[in-house]
Amino acid sequence: MKLIVLNLPRDLSEDELAKLFKNFGDIKACDLVMDAKTLKSKGFAFVQMASEHEGNFAIQELHGSRLGKKKIRVKHAA
Repeated sequence: MKLIVLNLPRDLSEDELAKLFKNFGDIKACDLVMDAKTLKSKGFAFVQMASEHEGNFAIQELHGSRLGKKKIRVKHAA
């Protein structure tokens, strides 16, 4: 199941994001979206969970949680 993670801290690394989601199941892919010019995070990412159950569990546990000073949003990606 593909998820979109919004409102991420700009200094969060892809490894840190992957570690966060590994608590909820196996990850097939983790892609932090970067600005091509500045090479800095745009504040959102896509995470591919191995199963729908794990994806729903991650949404349930992480949507609305705080990561640093930011309240992140986790939703199904289209």
